[in-house]
Amino acid sequence: MRPSASRALIPLGIFIALAALLFYGLGLDPRTVPSPLVDKPAPAFALQSLKDPGQTLTQEVLRGKVSLVNVWASWCPSCRQEHGELMQIAHEQGIQVIGFNWKDTRPEALQMLRQYGDPYAAILFDPDNKAGIDWGVYGAPETFVVDGEGIIRHKRIGPIDRAVWESEILPIIKRYRSQ
Repeated sequence: MRPSASRALIPLGIFIALAALLFYGLGLDPRTVPSPLVDKPAPAFALQSLKDPGQTLTQEVLRGKVSLVNVWASWCPSCRQEHGELMQIAHEQGIQVIGFNWKDTRPEALQMLRQYGDPYAAILFDPDNKAGIDWGVYGAPETFVVDGEGIIRHKRIGPIDRAVWESEILPIIKRYRSQ
């Protein structure tokens, strides 16, 4: 083969490699992005309570029992979609659900809770994403399972429905509740 002909094959080889990577990537589930925080202590935070701006909430709210930390916002359609499921989880399952109100305004967040109900034992207010960055939050909804020692055991990206609750999250909660 002439040298100029082999040089002409280089772009073709690059194209084939990129097409293969794209094809592989399309088969991945974006909700299974691994979190470097799993099996590590939850990041420290000191945030205002959504309902009581004079109250500061810290990671101590996560100590003593398994908790779901649910990242949500009033502007998020998927958060509204999962809200009813969170209400059932908090009411029927007796799970401590901690709200993490993210990149929102206090009046709009409180209005959503008045309209749809409040499943949260406490709600962290992070309008400027100060703590969200440390938690690796890049969208809403996201939900973390945190054990009674404050260790993150699981991260879920996307809304929780009954199937996700029963197949993915509840088994993890049961495992860490029994410890």
